[in-house]
Amino acid sequence: MRALIDTCIIVDALQSRQPFCAEAQEIFLAAANKRFSGFITAKSATDIYYLTHRYTHNDKDTRTILNTLFGLFDLLDTAGMDCRRAISSDISDFEDAVMVESALRCDIDSIVTRNLKDYTKSSVPVYAPSDFLNMLSLGEY
Repeated sequence: MRALIDTCIIVDALQSRQPFCAEAQEIFLAAANKRFSGFITAKSATDIYYLTHRYTHNDKDTRTILNTLFGLFDLLDTAGMDCRRAISSDISDFEDAVMVESALRCDIDSIVTRNLKDYTKSSVPVYAPSDFLNMLSLGEY
């Protein structure tokens, strides 16, 4: 299974944000154990850098964290056409629409996010972290 992991899940794990970090860290562990192929978008990488740097206040530490993250999750490029298609998407949040378009173009099987309400019109299946982990444990993919 190829899953695109939303920025919020990554930051939940990295910053141990309660009450979300346990499931987010389980997703990291599942990726490390190759139970699925995980991806983040290139834009997420810059957002994660910014949010992590605000947390660590140290560029070198933040880059080390990102480097480790890139060992767990592959980077998914966002193409210009993804942005153009997102403009006419039924998904009202543009950033989320771009993510869906990128996922479609790259044959991603699912998106994992806590922000389910913005993805109700997604043509890519979207899962909450708990549902995604349950699906992995049951082998339903």
